Amino acid sequence: MKSFWNNLKQRPVLLLFFGFLFGFLVLDGLWPNREFSELENKKLAQFPDFSLESLLRNEWTAKYGDYVKEQVAFRDGWIDLQSRSETLLFQKAEVGGQLLGGSDMLFTKAFALKGSEERQLPRNIGAVSQFAARHPGQVTFLLAPSASLIYPEKLPFHAPMLDENAFLDEIFAAVGESARILDLREPFTAHKDEYLYYRTDHHWTSGGAYLAYTAFCAQEGLAPFDPAAHTAVEVPEFYGTSYSSARNWNAVPDVITYYELPSRQTIWDVTGGPQALTALSEDDLYDQDAFATRDKYAAFLHGNPGYSTVTGEGEGSILVIKDSYANCFVPYLTANYARIGVLDLRNYSYSVDALMQAEGYDQVLILYNFQSFKSDGYLYNLNRDPIG
Repeated sequence: MKSFWNNLKQRPVLLLFFGFLFGFLVLDGLWPNREFSELENKKLAQFPDFSLESLLRNEWTAKYGDYVKEQVAFRDGWIDLQSRSETLLFQKAEVGGQLLGGSDMLFTKAFALKGSEERQLPRNIGAVSQFAARHPGQVTFLLAPSASLIYPEKLPFHAPMLDENAFLDEIFAAVGESARILDLREPFTAHKDEYLYYRTDHHWTSGGAYLAYTAFCAQEGLAPFDPAAHTAVEVPEFYGTSYSSARNWNAVPDVITYYELPSRQTIWDVTGGPQALTALSEDDLYDQDAFATRDKYAAFLHGNPGYSTVTGEGEGSILVIKDSYANCFVPYLTANYARIGVLDLRNYSYSVDALMQAEGYDQVLILYNFQSFKSDGYLYNLNRDPIG
């Protein structure tokens, strides 16, 4: 043993390595567990419940591996170091499924449809077409283009993005047989020098949503919401979902803008179906607490409840069937409608027809982004228990 220590002393680098390893193991064991990572905007793995059965099936070992990886000491620092290494040393143009583009923009990598999307996209086109055919003259279909389609010059050089234009042409041609189409490619390209999409998030900005909204008003013959007549509030230091994936060390934060409005939002419990709605909460249109977190976009309409209603200052009613792109779009509709229903099919699994009948909606706006529409597995709910 004495000779072992003498030999070890003659190898100071090895001694330092073992000292560091032992010290880090002790520190890692004492490091407090976290339930949520603000940096990555996700829940972190917790110590798994042990059972002999899960151990023998290798389930416990896999979960324990995730736990060790996600609860490691100084995790945020290691993530930052990895990002710097990949972008500075290796000059990578893609990190975490995000493309590092010009003007500090992050773009979702989409070089081709995944196998699941090749199967899902035709189903979603059929679901919207079938629903619109059942409600002739009532349905408008708005499919927001991706930032990569509007800003191809900001993509990494020779990034082989899928041909979104061709897909949009195909989708609009099919759905346009039964619904009114709102194609935003022309107005967005004409206004591309404006702040239409967040740099660090996959959503459009409130400015992008407003441009889409004015196009909707022009198509429907409505007088648009006047931003100058309302107080605009800016929320700085927004790092969105794209940043959470890429975690690029030199990201430039975004600014979220919203307008102070007197409108109220009621979130409904739909567990009894559309004929037995029960109010869960009533509040303003923005979750102010969410503005203090990293996921600031979740403040709009309090995230994605299954069904909620918003009071407005206009006339009539409209049902917005949507993904999260609609969350900063809906507040503008308060200038045109007395009542706006907001339906998220990810959290609503009852008959949409029955809801429309029970609530008496005059119009329907189906609003999705192309990236979510091609993969959404819940649009089949549009035709659950159809009426008529």
